[in-house]
Amino acid sequence: MLQALDRNIGTDSLMWLFLAFFILHDFEEILAIEPWMKRHAQEIAGRVPQPLRPVFARMSGLKSYQFAVAVLFEFLVFIPVTYAAVEKGWMAAFLGINILMFLHVFTHLGQSLLLRRYTIGVITAVLLALPYSLYLFYRLTSEHLVTWHQLYASLPYALIPLPLVLLGQVAGKRWLP
Repeated sequence: MLQALDRNIGTDSLMWLFLAFFILHDFEEILAIEPWMKRHAQEIAGRVPQPLRPVFARMSGLKSYQFAVAVLFEFLVFIPVTYAAVEKGWMAAFLGINILMFLHVFTHLGQSLLLRRYTIGVITAVLLALPYSLYLFYRLTSEHLVTWHQLYASLPYALIPLPLVLLGQVAGKRWLP
């Protein structure tokens, strides 16, 4: 099956598909965050580990449109990062954000296991982000476009989205109360 995909999807196209998978996953989060939090925040607040409670408290009051601003900030950075990887071969930042997307799947799975229920984003994380990430890394390494060493070396670039999300959440709350 992978061989059939390899013949039909060029690596450049596969890399551009990152943007589609990112936005599909974040659409699930944007659409679900506000109603899910309204239904479940009080019930699960005590089950959130103590160090994560301030983050949970901030997220539980977030409106969908405010969260969308954070997603927009990320997306606007991910477009030139993807362009630079596909067109210029500058892979480090692209690899870093894709490693983060891969690891992010496990935060969704962990949340669902901890809370023993559907959590925001887990469906697209497991059904879209996980297979995409695994296939992307398989293709990039098997076609010798990147090495495992380059993947490890790009880990610091996985931090790129973190200030974007925080800035986007602050901007969303300030611009769209």
